[in-house]
Amino acid sequence: MGIQLTADQVLTMAPDASSSAAGKKLANAKNWKNLGQSPEALWGECQGSALYQVRVDLSSLTIQCSCPSRKLPCKHGLGLLLLAVTTPSTVPTTEPPEWITAWLEKRAATNKRKEAKTEAKEPANGESTAAQKKTAEKRLSQVTMGIDRLDLWLNDIVRNGLGKLETQPAKFWASQKALMEDAQAKGLANRIARMADIPNSSPDWPEKLLAHLGQLALLTQAFRGLDQLDPALQEDVRQLIGWSLKEDEVIARGEKVTDNWLIVGQTTVDEDRGRSQRTWLLGATSKRQALLLQFSFAGAAFAEQYPIGIQQIADLAFWPGAAPQRAILTARRGNVSAITEPLPAAETIEDFFAEVATTLALQPWRDRFLCTLHNVIPACTGDQWYICDSSHQMLPLAEEHWKLMALAGGNPVDFVGEWDGEALLPLAILADHKYYAL
Repeated sequence: MGIQLTADQVLTMAPDASSSAAGKKLANAKNWKNLGQSPEALWGECQGSALYQVRVDLSSLTIQCSCPSRKLPCKHGLGLLLLAVTTPSTVPTTEPPEWITAWLEKRAATNKRKEAKTEAKEPANGESTAAQKKTAEKRLSQVTMGIDRLDLWLNDIVRNGLGKLETQPAKFWASQKALMEDAQAKGLANRIARMADIPNSSPDWPEKLLAHLGQLALLTQAFRGLDQLDPALQEDVRQLIGWSLKEDEVIARGEKVTDNWLIVGQTTVDEDRGRSQRTWLLGATSKRQALLLQFSFAGAAFAEQYPIGIQQIADLAFWPGAAPQRAILTARRGNVSAITEPLPAAETIEDFFAEVATTLALQPWRDRFLCTLHNVIPACTGDQWYICDSSHQMLPLAEEHWKLMALAGGNPVDFVGEWDGEALLPLAILADHKYYAL
């Protein structure tokens, strides 16, 4: 049947433009020896300064190469995948060689060990339980004192008036952020850092800042009344304050959903010491939305590759909460294929906002939403770009987007974007049964 991907989808995996260009150059059979593929894997040997063995696990599109490159995937892996999808006749279906069979067996054994470790995780003994309890009580005391100081700071802002924030130096925000970090309330520190950029950022900045201050005050009050909240909302509040769950805890406690998951959009953001990546998934049957987060530091590659525009039956485990959104992919159960059929999406912008309102009623601190819409047309009025739905409602785009305009060609398309409460960041469209990452 072959690999059900397009060249564009392969190139979304490239870590940078130079890797993408180098991968394209290597997508030629003359650069390769001992090419082959099976239902489970793709392989080949590429001649560079040495003969590099390149392996691709087709269940997860994981690429491994014997070259010394720190980039993942490297140019050889991209070249092999591009060759297989653009000229599949050059990559025969055959029995895998021993070095591929051994690699697949090793990966399968590693996955089984991870599953067994999660399932068989032993409860802590009495001594460690007592130590953990003491540590938890100490942290709770630190967070509570930090929130007391934060509430005083918020009250001072309101009492003095938002106008005075116009002239406050960066230290005004940085010192409060540092206090929250010292109190082990990293989530609150991050919110303060985001608010620091709002004063003087736009004509309506006081309104925007007031909304953020209100959300922050609501969060501190929710923490003070934590015992009165539903258990699911308690989970949200603790995570938003700064308590984190390890992945094995999520797998053990979170909701599990098996579906045909569509990988519909992705954004990568540079941060102080590295990068973060948000990958949006959409369940074909459940219509559930899921957000996969990855982080990398000091130039390292992300642990997993999630090419945009593909679909696969898989298991997800969601972080506990009142309206679960963040998830971890725990198992892949089917072949990867391209998205070609219409997406599960809202018919109008009004329908999308109804979904947003329902989510905010359950979890009022949500700040990003996956927006999928049927039959929208991009438009431009002056300097502002929009998408327009079938009922002639419009939403502003976060930036101008000529590629979106060109691909749509004035025709209705299925649109995927990320809504932050003010504007849509375009992520992808489906036009003429072909998926395009933006």
